[in-house]
Amino acid sequence: MVTPSADRTRYDRATAQLDAPLAIVDLEAFDANAEDLVRRAAGKPIRVASKSVRVRALLERVLRMDGFQGIMSFTLAESIWLARAGFDDILLAYPSADRAGYAELAADPKLARAISVLLDDPAQLDLIDAARGAGTEEIRVCLELDTALHLLGGRIRIGARRSPLRTPEALAGFARLVQQRDGFRVVGLMAYEGHIAGVGDSIAGRPFRSRMVQLMQRTARAELAQRRAEVVRAVREVAELEFVNGGGTGSVESTVAEDAVTEVAAGSGLYVPRLFDNYRSFHGRPAALFAQPVVRRPGVGVVTVLGGGYPASGAAGADRSPVPYLPQGLRYDSQEGAGEVQTPLLGSVADDLLIGDKVWFRHAKAGELFERFAEVQLIEGAQVVETVPTYRGEGRTFL
Repeated sequence: MVTPSADRTRYDRATAQLDAPLAIVDLEAFDANAEDLVRRAAGKPIRVASKSVRVRALLERVLRMDGFQGIMSFTLAESIWLARAGFDDILLAYPSADRAGYAELAADPKLARAISVLLDDPAQLDLIDAARGAGTEEIRVCLELDTALHLLGGRIRIGARRSPLRTPEALAGFARLVQQRDGFRVVGLMAYEGHIAGVGDSIAGRPFRSRMVQLMQRTARAELAQRRAEVVRAVREVAELEFVNGGGTGSVESTVAEDAVTEVAAGSGLYVPRLFDNYRSFHGRPAALFAQPVVRRPGVGVVTVLGGGYPASGAAGADRSPVPYLPQGLRYDSQEGAGEVQTPLLGSVADDLLIGDKVWFRHAKAGELFERFAEVQLIEGAQVVETVPTYRGEGRTFL
């Protein structure tokens, strides 16, 4: 059993000659998490969500493993960059208004073969056609199903506000429109159940909320499984689907259990950020961390580290802040929290820390951490085995 204190010893030893701030990925934990995702997927391929990784070397690493196939990207510019780097199965999972990108896509056979784009509105078709210029390549299209749970006749909605397409009739009708339009072909369907995949159902210290989440998710899974199957049947009457994508790290088991789904998406489960601590279905190993140096000792039971205020996206709240992880026993000052340029940390263990020592943090979400760092140290055992650039380190900031 790997203990946090043993991990801290390894990380400190591996990075002893490196100044913080710095970021690491523990390859042993990363690979173990990947293997667990494959086990949970029960034979269906996992499409890697690049937004949750944002390190090209680690995308390459996981895609060399059995059980992983293809990338789910987050912008058209990123999709094109990855395709030109050799990735050949990319699903752009969010609509784009990147006219220059669409012109490039429509003009390049290699890109057009490698990239499928997400559409859910006729106006998006018009935008692409207006951007084509002289490009004549066929655009591969993936449709998105709204997965939100509607209760009380739609007066209560639980789930992300994404696609306007919800019913079999709406999806089939839009698929027919795409198929009838020159230069487009429907190849896939995507349905991301974020209220299941991205919401923990076992929240420490909150048993009532945990039970309510479990009840909601049980209801949502049953409703979505039936509706998704009906949508897939309806769309298959109009178009030949190469893939039906669903789920995320927190819903792998329930998503792959549906016959209609051919692949599942996951990415956060490779790093296991703090928002993924609250699940009953799986428990991974934190693999991506960042270290900040102790720069002050203001008093007994207090140290101050440089920076550290790296909030995650989403509704603002304490759960969007990184957490001090190693050494264990540190906490934020409630009056200051995680600061832009300095962060005080409280706890008796602070008295054991010296100026220059590293405090290790876990980010709330996965890939967003690496927008803060140009490079990441890859660690095996107690050694840095490689230093690789993040997207930012390669000069790429897509969002």
